[in-house]
Amino acid sequence: MILGLRTAIYPVTDLPRAKEWYERVAGVKPYFDEPYYVGFNVGGFELGLLPDATPGTTGPQPLWGVTDAKAELERLIGLGATELEPLTEVGGGIKVAAVKDPFGNRFGIIENPHFSAADVR
Repeated sequence: MILGLRTAIYPVTDLPRAKEWYERVAGVKPYFDEPYYVGFNVGGFELGLLPDATPGTTGPQPLWGVTDAKAELERLIGLGATELEPLTEVGGGIKVAAVKDPFGNRFGIIENPHFSAADVR
């Protein structure tokens, strides 16, 4: 049985630069920092960086929760990301958007007023 999302891994070609960028995005330093993998604890979930891998914008597309999607999209662009998918309300007050990080990966965000942290196991 699947319990739920635990980790989203982003392939990168420049681990030191990616670590620095994702520290700014996540607002935390990595809890696991090795030459073969860097892991950040983001709200109880893991954002991982995998060096010497091929970045891309296709494949699985995790969405990271935010309280204000418009403000977060602007912040990510200010940090050097480029808009990949514009802010879109998809119904029920849910808003999504995605950027391409400086390393070529899709990084998605979601503002979901129906999300309940109490339901996370």
